Amino acid sequence: MTELADGSRSCPPPTEGYLPCCWQAGNIIAQRCAATGIDTAECERLTSEARQNFVDAGISGHLTVPGQQVTDWLNCGQCEDCFAEPMDHRPMTTGQYALALSNFDDPEQPLRFRFGFIGASDNHGGSPGTGYKEVNRQRFVDGLMLANEGMAKRMMRDTRDPVPVSIPLSEQQDVGLNMQRNMERQSSFWMTGGLVATHSAGRNREAIWASLKNREVYATSGDRILLWFDEVSQHNQPAPMGSEISREQAPKFRVTAVGAFEQKPGCPDYAKEALRAQRLDALCAGECFNPGEQRKLIERIEIVRIRPQIHPAEDPGQLIDDPWLSFDCQADPMGCEVEITDPSFLSAGRETLYYARAIQQESLAINGGGLRCETDASGQCIRVNPCYGDYRTSLADDCLAPLGERAWSSPIFVRPAE
Repeated sequence: MTELADGSRSCPPPTEGYLPCCWQAGNIIAQRCAATGIDTAECERLTSEARQNFVDAGISGHLTVPGQQVTDWLNCGQCEDCFAEPMDHRPMTTGQYALALSNFDDPEQPLRFRFGFIGASDNHGGSPGTGYKEVNRQRFVDGLMLANEGMAKRMMRDTRDPVPVSIPLSEQQDVGLNMQRNMERQSSFWMTGGLVATHSAGRNREAIWASLKNREVYATSGDRILLWFDEVSQHNQPAPMGSEISREQAPKFRVTAVGAFEQKPGCPDYAKEALRAQRLDALCAGECFNPGEQRKLIERIEIVRIRPQIHPAEDPGQLIDDPWLSFDCQADPMGCEVEITDPSFLSAGRETLYYARAIQQESLAINGGGLRCETDASGQCIRVNPCYGDYRTSLADDCLAPLGERAWSSPIFVRPAE
């Protein structure tokens, strides 16, 4: 949505590669209008009204379109070129955007975010870290699985008549918490969850917390990828990911990444000897972390560069280079290593942060295809094949699609020496 000068909000038109959901709300009403023979002028009014009603309803915009179904929305609100595109992407809520921002309440000492990256899930089942295997969608993802039609209609389905008129959210009563977000649509975006990895001095609690505090951590999309990212211009004292450093010369970085182990089915012998089959089923549906001897290949390494604002008028979006550099890797199971430098660092004369992203060869992942769009010749999404969380998609169907699992290092924050 677009915020206007008077503080009100409106629905922006589509752009290449992005269809706003508020705009699609109007399209849905327009299609219904045309099918019922309402005159053109009235249809245009109802279409415009539907788009504004959606904007005014915020995250519950879908409820302003009576009888809406997941397929009606196509791929609206999606970042089509993002990894594992999130539902209803919000660019100004990303980690990159936050890292590009500065607070100028004190112009002499701007405040900036200093955080590292971790991966996680939204798992309410007490089963963290299930991304090591892309199996058993019913158990390994965070979504709500509803096996019968009656339960689905009570919990998620919009059973209203699909009339050609939008209804403002303020005129609707008894909207349950589970309906305020489009939970039905979310089922196509639930994945097995990410992981946090730490470079710690030990495996005890104190060592792990110390690495988290130092930001010497990285995120993975679920696979246990190994990743190192260091600034190495000071040969006697490399600075690991998460560091804040100053340099009198161009910074030099080394990235090393090694792919995750290929997994074997079932559980290793030591797990079966230690726990009964019922316990293994309760913990992980009988599919333990069970590495083989072969590692997956790292396909490429990318470097992202962000230059935080040095005055309020700078557009944060123009300060993010993603990717700034990209390197294809050899097909080597021992991993991939690159060294790079930023010759423009000194001339820029400003703090700059860098982080590394290691992308693994594609493998099948639960909901790796999101809404699974069917496109026309121009690349427009014309039909979707959602992965439902109810009887419409078999619970035995894991909705697998190719995805390049990846790891993201915490940034290294570099400022020019005084």
